Amino acid sequence: MSTDPFELKGKRAIVTGAGRNVGRAIVELFARAGVDVCIVDIDQNRGKDTLEQVHNINVGRGIFVPTDVSDEASVKSMVDHACKELGGVDILVNCVASTDRPSTITELELDQWRRVMDVSLTSVFLCTKWVSRRMIEQGTGGAIVNIGSTSAHKGRGNAVAYGPAKAAVSNMTWNTATQLGAHGIRVNTVSPNMVGSPVGEDVEDTSVRKPTNLLGRGCAPEDIARAVAFMASDMAGFVTASELLVDGGSLHGGKV
Repeated sequence: MSTDPFELKGKRAIVTGAGRNVGRAIVELFARAGVDVCIVDIDQNRGKDTLEQVHNINVGRGIFVPTDVSDEASVKSMVDHACKELGGVDILVNCVASTDRPSTITELELDQWRRVMDVSLTSVFLCTKWVSRRMIEQGTGGAIVNIGSTSAHKGRGNAVAYGPAKAAVSNMTWNTATQLGAHGIRVNTVSPNMVGSPVGEDVEDTSVRKPTNLLGRGCAPEDIARAVAFMASDMAGFVTASELLVDGGSLHGGKV
């Protein structure tokens, strides 16, 4: 039986926020599928740990490029290096995010607002800009998957910036899909709810996050990784400008 139902073997991918949680799960699934992966994270230790996991899987090829995804020069350098080492790029996964939880509108400092926007939204703009240029030059199309959130769809009592940032990511998906479709580049969003450990935190026991969805269990990083693999594959070849909710039905039967 094939280990890659989506036939991703030989593809080249860049994954941001790949040092932990969802990003790491995506990289590991890609590696098992034979994808050559550029691991992007600002944290050296986390990035190296993910790279070691790729080497342990021993399928496909991995590199780690420490990057500040909110800085254009750093992003451009990363994309140049990744394309040189991997021979090009076919897939981009914009996974990195930052949150302002817990905060309220009367308490949130401007610096923290800007940090959430830079990491969660500006990074998507910068990485998509420089990767899509490469994809257009290659002339073979590509797939861009943005990690959204159910927080884009409802108000939250314990965060101010995160929801608007993720809502803007969804809108950016529509705009970039509109602009890049003629080049054979598909752009989609995969939106989780309470997946793994909270954004920006390393929590071993995630059972404390009580499920509030229709399926009654927590969302695992691997759930999102499988959805990303689908969106990045030719099985979703006619899917673009779309959002895939991987939330256990939380928007229709629980609290965000």
